[in-house]
Amino acid sequence: MTALPTARESLNAEAAKRVLIFDGAFGTQIQDRKLSEADYAGDLGLEADQKGNNDILALTCPEVIEDITRAYLDAGSDVISTNTFSANVISQADYAAESLVKEINFASAQIARRLADTFEGNDGRPRFVAGAIGPTNKTLSLSPDVEDPGFREIDFDYLTSVYHEQAAALVEGGADFILIETIFDTLNAKAGIMAVKQLERELGRDVPIMLSMTLTDLSGRNLSGHTVEAFWYAVRHANPVTIGLNCSFGAEQLRPHVQLLSKIADTLLLAYPNAGLPNELGEYDEAPATTASLVREWAEKEQVNVLGGCCGSTPDHIAAIAKAVEGLSPRKMPGRDTKMRLAGLEPFTIAA
Repeated sequence: MTALPTARESLNAEAAKRVLIFDGAFGTQIQDRKLSEADYAGDLGLEADQKGNNDILALTCPEVIEDITRAYLDAGSDVISTNTFSANVISQADYAAESLVKEINFASAQIARRLADTFEGNDGRPRFVAGAIGPTNKTLSLSPDVEDPGFREIDFDYLTSVYHEQAAALVEGGADFILIETIFDTLNAKAGIMAVKQLERELGRDVPIMLSMTLTDLSGRNLSGHTVEAFWYAVRHANPVTIGLNCSFGAEQLRPHVQLLSKIADTLLLAYPNAGLPNELGEYDEAPATTASLVREWAEKEQVNVLGGCCGSTPDHIAAIAKAVEGLSPRKMPGRDTKMRLAGLEPFTIAA
């Protein structure tokens, strides 16, 4: 009996045919629904106010998350993410919801899985679920105390355990991949990688990782100081199914960094920029057609494999991107060489 392809194999097979489409922002869509405290809190009886805790909606207003996810699938998304960016013990402590982390992640993954399977059943085109894991508001690389550079609020092992709890629940709920996204600290990302590798050993199978870095300024570094190239060399050992960039800026500002990563990464490249830069009110005004035309340039040059949107993006943005790149050839991955590539804050290559 022929074994069914793994999620990694299936994604790679689809990405060899065309540019795949990711989804867009959840936060913007949730805000547009102007939910009340009662909508967020439901009947959970938590001690803290829940308004603003978008992740808890998988338990208290699942129809909202279902509606947003369905809208992105209708717009053409091949890969949809779970609404779990802050669904970890550290972040949920702000809402006294630490005890619900497993339930939140499991429920959100099930919503995405159910809808992905429904759409795939309707037209036969594979749909994938990425279990989203955000960076938390803690950093392993930097001290929050300017007078004590050696101080850390948490340690590596603790953050690994935090990520492990979240990743395990996402996979149990039906996620195909674990998306470690908006990476501002490379060491935080390594804790996430370690957590997934532990989970792989426990499950006895591959749990593909998607990694997405966020830049803090136009020089192309994240908060812990790594350049895009150095970041890739620091995480390539994890064998991620995708590597990429998200948030930070709009597509116009991310262009040179996407171009660089496209040349060096021997895996699929995922890019999901913000809908331009925020205005003075913190809102995003970039029209779907503008975003689509900008990312189309990457696709025309065969620099990307998966495209989507981050802050400010909507189903209209995703639909416009899907239409703009339809029929264009996907990026072909560069071959893996035998040079030793290391990373401090800058990349370092030792030629064979």
